[in-house]
Amino acid sequence: MNQIVLGIIIAFIFIGLILFFCVILIRLYFNKIKKYTKLLHQKDLDFQKTITQTVIETQEQVLNNISQDLHDDAGQQLTYINFQIENMKLDSLELEKKLDPVSQSLGHLSKSIRSISHALNSQLLLQQDVIKAIETEIIRLQKNNKVDIKYSFEEIVFKKFDDNEKIIIYRIFQECISNIFKHAKASTMSILITTNPDFKMIIADNGKGFDSSDKKNKLSLGLLNMINRANSIDYILEVESQIGSGTKIILSENKRI
Repeated sequence: MNQIVLGIIIAFIFIGLILFFCVILIRLYFNKIKKYTKLLHQKDLDFQKTITQTVIETQEQVLNNISQDLHDDAGQQLTYINFQIENMKLDSLELEKKLDPVSQSLGHLSKSIRSISHALNSQLLLQQDVIKAIETEIIRLQKNNKVDIKYSFEEIVFKKFDDNEKIIIYRIFQECISNIFKHAKASTMSILITTNPDFKMIIADNGKGFDSSDKKNKLSLGLLNMINRANSIDYILEVESQIGSGTKIILSENKRI
């Protein structure tokens, strides 16, 4: 009888050990799958970032080329035209008053082209503070009477941006502004930038808005491109919009708000 009981106990212990080792093996297997899945996900993220970075670099090269063409070709053509007009004014005093407005218009156009050329050139952007570059562009845009632009910048401590951050932040700013002028039909726009405790840029308008949950709308407004740009520097871009209630775009560092 005692031998039977002892045999049963040994059998239970043996079965228990088998189950214990099975549980350990299953846990090890699942941990291995989890690590492998995480590794694949990270590789996929890295691959996506590499593609995004390549696209961004290509876009920047195209913009730099356009900037150079504007500066060298269009700028020189305007200078030559203005030179001809000035000669005509010297040759005929009667034409001077008539040609003065043309000269002034050419001067304004030349300044605008120079500003646009500088805004497109990433090399010039890298040589200055990105916040100052945004402020300069806002001052230029405020001359447009169609949209009332309000700007606020809050900086407690100076924040230094690396080259990629400068380019991406500025390009996202440009894309937002372009979308508002082209699509929003807004009368007012507000731009808030803060660096405390982390960088955050909020661009809001009172335009027609759209359904921000509709992926087709995001694609049509170029938001997917901005989101990819933000992800490439580990920033987060959020969109809040409703039809008839305007749009708010938030670019933030490190954390969602």
